[in-house]
Amino acid sequence: MRRRSLTVLALAGSLALATAGLTHPALAAPAGQTPTQAPTPAATAGPDARPAGTTQPVEAFAEDGTISRAQAPARSPFAAAPHLSTRAEGDGDGTVTPLVQNGPTAAKLDLVVIGDGYTAAEQGKFLADAATKWQEITAVEPYTTYRGLFNVWAVQAVSADSGVSGDPDRATVRQTALGSYFWCSDVERLLCVDTDAVERYAAKAPQADLVLVVANSTKYGGAGYNDVVSPLGFSGIATVSGGNDRSGQIAVHETGHSLGHLADEYAYDGQGTYDGPEPAEANISTLTADTMRRDRTKWYRWLGRTSPDGGTVGTYLGGGYYPDGLYRPTDNSIMRSLGREFNLPGREAMIAGFYRYASTLTSPTPTTTALTSSDCLTLDLPVAGTRLRWYLDGRELPWLRGRTELDLRELHLTGSKRLHHRLTATATDPTPAVIDPALLPSLTDSLTWQLTR
Repeated sequence: MRRRSLTVLALAGSLALATAGLTHPALAAPAGQTPTQAPTPAATAGPDARPAGTTQPVEAFAEDGTISRAQAPARSPFAAAPHLSTRAEGDGDGTVTPLVQNGPTAAKLDLVVIGDGYTAAEQGKFLADAATKWQEITAVEPYTTYRGLFNVWAVQAVSADSGVSGDPDRATVRQTALGSYFWCSDVERLLCVDTDAVERYAAKAPQADLVLVVANSTKYGGAGYNDVVSPLGFSGIATVSGGNDRSGQIAVHETGHSLGHLADEYAYDGQGTYDGPEPAEANISTLTADTMRRDRTKWYRWLGRTSPDGGTVGTYLGGGYYPDGLYRPTDNSIMRSLGREFNLPGREAMIAGFYRYASTLTSPTPTTTALTSSDCLTLDLPVAGTRLRWYLDGRELPWLRGRTELDLRELHLTGSKRLHHRLTATATDPTPAVIDPALLPSLTDSLTWQLTR
């Protein structure tokens, strides 16, 4: 059984909240004009909802691709409280639309895309923006090769106002379903969101393993909430601008944390030297290349190989926020700055992460179905090149290798002395991008049916 959990991806901008009433002084109107009243904060999601004053660490993304850390509020002062909403009845708020359906949720990695700052009349625009973000994500490996492992669901959050707060300028205030806003924590490009509201909408989808918040804006910005712990089970948020063609990279970086369990590979000046234990993440280490080879540990299998993000895999000083004491596998992967690819150890970790949620094969015929020798079976192999083998009562049927459609009469069971049989299909992804023996079992899955002669 695949482990199911929820991770939310959000691209957001930070606004420092100066008062207990969550009013930001920079959002006041210029002298001589009437200030815009910030909307009442959204109602909490229940007893587990975060208090209004709670902050959490987020990642901020500059236009040159560099990444930094900041503190952001868990609650937004600009989320539309349900009882204050000006929505009209029948506006479609909360409607779930499948954008990509590759199979049952139990066997797929389910991405939920939620819009913010889209009015009832702009929901068609949201669906188009959501599809575009998915295209941007799958333009990066290993998403390109493994897109067949995903379902994508769009959840329509209808906002009272079009656009998001802080766009085009710091004084702009808009009432939106998720309260997205730029200038979060006084960082213009940090686009924050109300995490309680995200939970409410994400819960409407059939299944959510990843959640991407798409803001109705062309302005560059984003945030990664990869330390969020939710009552729903997700452990991260990322937000993106729907109309910005570079924001998809932020979502890719954030899934490096949530799916690949990868560390950040950038460092801060003045952070000092790391002197802690060996990190658990696959892409940072206290060990030099020579020590890795000697001890046969970490990414030693990849050392010396050309990496898709450029250069050769080795041990490059700096990572995990420390300029000294920790090494990263390559000079500059997407876990260090945007606009890059995953390095080889990172790509391996991502594929293993995909398979924690998704399966190498599915079938429209449930394994609980009692089959007879007159039935037919069809299998789906979502990844090109997957090797498929069939077994009857534990013995391989080599002449059926690779067959995804099977007429059970071909098994010639009419003369069998046994009334009941066990038919198994086993699929293995032979990708050369995964070479760690500990990860190889995740590349194989099986389906078994009971068959009556």
